[in-house]
Amino acid sequence: MNIPPGIDRLPLEDGTYRYRVRIRIKGHKPLSKNFKSLVHAKQWKRVTEGQIEKGLYVSFSKADQYTVADAIIRYRKEILPHKTNDGKNVARHLNRWETELGHLKLSRLNQSVIAEVRDRMLSENIRPDQLRSNSTVSRYLASFSHVLTTAVREWQWMNENPCIKVRKPKSPAGRVRYLSRNELVRLTEECKRSQNKDLHLIFLIALTTGARKSEILGLKGKDVDLENRIFLLFDTKNGDNRILPISDQIFEIVRNRSIEGSSFLFPSPTDPNQPVCIRSAWEAAVKRAELEDFRFHDIRHTTASYLTMDGTSTREVAEVLGHKSLQTTKRYSHLANAHKRKLVNRLEKLIHERPQ
Repeated sequence: MNIPPGIDRLPLEDGTYRYRVRIRIKGHKPLSKNFKSLVHAKQWKRVTEGQIEKGLYVSFSKADQYTVADAIIRYRKEILPHKTNDGKNVARHLNRWETELGHLKLSRLNQSVIAEVRDRMLSENIRPDQLRSNSTVSRYLASFSHVLTTAVREWQWMNENPCIKVRKPKSPAGRVRYLSRNELVRLTEECKRSQNKDLHLIFLIALTTGARKSEILGLKGKDVDLENRIFLLFDTKNGDNRILPISDQIFEIVRNRSIEGSSFLFPSPTDPNQPVCIRSAWEAAVKRAELEDFRFHDIRHTTASYLTMDGTSTREVAEVLGHKSLQTTKRYSHLANAHKRKLVNRLEKLIHERPQ
């Protein structure tokens, strides 16, 4: 049996053995731990020595000092305020994790208990006839995982993030619901007719730029550059800054609005320090336009789809939408193929057309 230096084989009264690992590295407190399995003893020795060398090792007693709730509370205080776009959703996710696992010491947190919560969330109805989606549960896991990663890398409360080892539910293929020409005309007219005076302009910005609703509603006066005809987006969902071009029609509307630097471009009529809520106005416009299965985020798909059908390259569409990965944008590639097929058919017809 090959027992490496630093591991002792200790016989027990029942005829079995224990394996004691001894780690002595200059400048670090000596460590010792017993294992029933030589395989586990070797693994712990290798991982622990690597963590010590990299300055990442956290003693078990430190992980036993803090709970999951302690980590979430600190994250809320130090990290969450800087998540400007998705902060509310992340806060909701963390409330659930604190309720489920907040009592556990970080030393007792493992992938098994996290997976139990994942499975529980997947089995819950958010409406009488609708289960919580796989994508939503994946976002819950991502929010919690970032807390634990921060606890490992920045606070050194843990040695590893067990959430990384938890399988994320498989998400369905990306949804591509976009407006037909007739639907586009109907919805545009209904947005104009809306009692919400901002809805039409918000719809136009979304349609011409592919911006997300949160990005548009978060615009402030300082983000509007009329001289260069652009909107400036800071700290977007993908963590990048982005520039949105202002079309001629939108420019004529925006330049006649009273805009102050720190004020929202679309302020709430009841609280100017908050953006306007368009949910009811939007749902009413969609209903009047007689659209089925159409959400605000689908405007973004409409932008990408029309750009693709007009011959815009995948990379260019990705730049407009702010996609980091071209794989996300490739969901629209079938539309480009359909467009190319039309061009080929037109060419074929031209080639075989008899001269007059």
